[in-house]
This record gives sequence, C-alpha cells and structure tokens, in this order.
Amino acid sequence: REVLPPPPPRCRQREFAPGEVLASFGSQADEVFLLAHGRVEKIGTGPYGDDAVLGVLADGAYFGEQALIDPDAIWEYTARAVTSVTVLTLPRQDLEQVAERAESLRDHLQSLRSIPAQRTNKYGEKEIDLAAGHTGEPDIPGTFVDYEAAPREYELSIAQTVLRLHTRVADLYNQPMNQTEQQLRLTVEALKERQEHELINNREFGLLNNCEYDQRLQPHDGVPSPDDLDELLSRRRGTKLFLAHPRAISAFGRELNKRGLVPETVEMAGNRIPTWRGVPIFPCNKIPVSDTRTTSIIAMRTGEAEQGVIGLQQSGIPDEIEPSLSVRFMGINEQAVISYLVTAYYSAAVLVPDALGILENVEIGRWR
Repeated sequence: REVLPPPPPRCRQREFAPGEVLASFGSQADEVFLLAHGRVEKIGTGPYGDDAVLGVLADGAYFGEQALIDPDAIWEYTARAVTSVTVLTLPRQDLEQVAERAESLRDHLQSLRSIPAQRTNKYGEKEIDLAAGHTGEPDIPGTFVDYEAAPREYELSIAQTVLRLHTRVADLYNQPMNQTEQQLRLTVEALKERQEHELINNREFGLLNNCEYDQRLQPHDGVPSPDDLDELLSRRRGTKLFLAHPRAISAFGRELNKRGLVPETVEMAGNRIPTWRGVPIFPCNKIPVSDTRTTSIIAMRTGEAEQGVIGLQQSGIPDEIEPSLSVRFMGINEQAVISYLVTAYYSAAVLVPDALGILENVEIGRWR
C-alpha cells in the first residue's frame, strides 16, 4: 500500500525584527497574518501627513482578514514590528484551494461576500434606516432591527464537595466555637474561591474567554499606562469597575508615579480602593500571570438594566443557605461519620459585546 506524503503546510512561519514592515499601506492585501509572538503597530496617516498609530496588536491577534473575501483589497495601513515578531501567514490562494474541497468553508466565504456593505453597520448588522433634519412631508423610511434568532443558552456550572465530620467532633467540640459550623464555613469559602476562579477563567463562560475580539486592547508600550486605561474606558459607556491582579495594580501605580499622578480612592467594605477616572480598580488574584510576567486588566459594565455583565444563579434550591448554594445532609455511616453535600451553582453572561473589555499582555515586570 502506497503511503502518500503529508500535504504541504498552508500557513508559513515568518520572523520580523523590530522596525521591519510586515505590510505597506496601499499595497495589495493577499494574505492574512496571525501574530504568534511580539507586538505590531498599525500606522496610518495623520491629519497633517505625519504618521499616526492606529492601534497595537500582540500575541494571538490577526490582521489582513479582508484579503479572504475581497480579491481587490489593499492595505489601509502599514503594519510595523515594535518588537521581534513571529507570525503565521496564510495566502488567499491557499485558502481558495482549501475552500474548493471544503463545502462548508466555501459556503461561509460566499455568504460573507454576498453581504452588501452599504446596508450593514460595522458589526455586520442591518443598518437602521431613519430620517433626520428633514422638513416638509417627506416619506419616512421603514426599518427593522436585526436580532439573534438562536441566542446562546447558558447552563449553570457546578462546584461540589462532600464534607465529612465525625459525630464525636460534632458532639464534643461545639463550645465556644461550633466545629460543624466552622468547618462548613471554611468549605463554603473554598467553593466561593473556586467559583470566582471559574467566573474569570472558565473556557465556556469565563470573562477572559468571552470578551469580543474588538474589545481586546493591547498596551501601547507594554506597561499599563493611564493612556491605556483611558482607551479601555472609551470603548464602553458606564464602566462600573476594573478587575486587575494586585501586581498589575502595582505596575499601574508605578506608571502614575512616573507622571506625578496620584489616583483617587473610594471606601469599599472598610477598605480604600484605588480608582481611575472615578472607576474603582478591584484586586483579583484569579486573573492569571504568565511565565513572561504578563497579565490582563478587565473593565466591565454590570447589571441587567444597563445591558452589562450579569451573574447567573438558581434560587430556591433544596437546603439552600445562600442563593444558589446548598448544604445537604447525606447521613451517618457505620463509622459514625457525618456527611454533608455542599453545592454551588453559578455562571455569567455578557449581555452585549461592549459590556466587557480587556487590556491584554500587560507587562508587570518592568521597573525602569
């Protein structure tokens, strides 16, 4: 039996040194770039003909996607490496060859190309037709609003454990502190810690994994500067809070010190919390810090009335001690050990995309 050689790789790995140009303004856009490592600036033309930084891209970002659906697309900006950069490139020609054999991919590309750009907004939704500033009796346009025909359904996640306690301990060691109550309290606190970790990091509903691509920003100089937090705030209305690792808050404080700025503070539950532009910055050690000493800062609007980020829970469950948290007696075994099943149900939902934003790849180890 003849063994066929593996197909050639479609994506090509390329390396760029700091200052090198990956794509030039006005040239034909015929490939997509996936940024594996490093930082890239998008350079455009300012109002007086000088260079202007349109944005910063970093690990995991992509650009040039217009080349996949428009054969006549050109680069509308210059992409220039800020650091040493490793990218994967996919030429449009290779994608077309794959699409010829993959019907689902071919149909998807055709559907994207068939959308009339003049009738959609930047989110790909139908523009709302309206009239404004008119006089007399013109015809008022009619319209409809796009909606999600099959919205996402959230299933509550669960965290559980079985607390085992000998009856001797429950009977004898209940003064001055009740051992059963104290061990249940510590178990519940551990479940809540796990719940907080899942709300941040879970692959299905965690905040870090459910932020829209357009709401993910990169720091312009790597460190978390006031300018970066201002840009993060400008992406949404009514931001209620920031979440940041304590080391990220410390790095932000160093940048404030360099500029001679002193952040205001507010009192929360007896503690003084730093703020930026009046928005409190809450410490959260569940936000991971990578081996390269980078982390993320989360900004969000909360509340169902504000179309923000909301927590999901189920109230009224049996043996409930708090909303969506129950402690259920499971009985006593032959060794006189009491068992309690402790259960927490939880999830989170981002009601609209701009309710959640993330400043990614924040460097916390730079001290100069």
